[in-house]
Amino acid sequence: EAGIPEGVVNTVHGIGEVTGKALTEHPAIKAIAFVGESATGSAIMRQGAATLKRVHFELGGKNPTVVFADADLERALDATIFMIYSLNGERCTSGSRLLVERSIHDEFVEKLAQRVAKVKVGDPLDPATDIGPLIHPRHVDKVLNYVNVGQQEGATLTSGGTRLGGDLAGGNYFAATLFTNATRAMRIACEEVFGPFLTVIPFDSEAEALAIANDVPYGLAGYLWTNNVARAHRFAQALDVGMVWVNSQNVRHLPTPFGGMKASGIGRDGGDYSFDFYMETKNIAVALGEHRIPRMGVS
Repeated sequence: EAGIPEGVVNTVHGIGEVTGKALTEHPAIKAIAFVGESATGSAIMRQGAATLKRVHFELGGKNPTVVFADADLERALDATIFMIYSLNGERCTSGSRLLVERSIHDEFVEKLAQRVAKVKVGDPLDPATDIGPLIHPRHVDKVLNYVNVGQQEGATLTSGGTRLGGDLAGGNYFAATLFTNATRAMRIACEEVFGPFLTVIPFDSEAEALAIANDVPYGLAGYLWTNNVARAHRFAQALDVGMVWVNSQNVRHLPTPFGGMKASGIGRDGGDYSFDFYMETKNIAVALGEHRIPRMGVS
């Protein structure tokens, strides 16, 4: 209906190792845009290097939600739960690490655990459902493996951590999962799980919170909760991420740049940023008069 010419959009079916590789290595393809896992983005970059392809990546994230004692704690609690458990936790900008100032940690985590235990998993078409099925049985296994990793590392499984049975036994349904008493070095605090899986880490100072927040390979998004405006600006500037929301969940203004740093990607989308990658900038200079041209070899 929009009148797009034939050939502008082509859908090619196949698995990445075969079909995707054929596309990323083909000399007729000049640029590759990809959304997915960081390891896959790295592989695509290697495959396109021989033909000097441009790449545009939106990759993984281990995004911190940082809650200071002076925050509006009820709103912070609502946003924390929404940003990890909505969309089954299968979103690149999910707030999968929760950093809580120690003076409010116990109270905040107690309320958090009570709420997480009530998150409803079920039919995604049911309006009462909070979490639907994960994307694939293999992904359920991956999330379950991280539950085992967290327990082996010494974190406390406070809620969830199981595949659901009963009426949901035939699907990829996984309970809203919460780990507490974690440390920054644990794998569940550093690696992307990409599921309804939240890891809580306490902190004692702004400097420590910043160090923990930046101590991962990723740098996509961050969520900061504080009523101290100076701290909000200071902390947001120092976060090694492409996007920061202060006292808010992920509320997109579509013309603003979307993208990350480090292992979270290359390039930005949104508004005019979305066009840049798909265009070549060309300079054409046309003389409008007889300007002076230096003459060489005439004497």
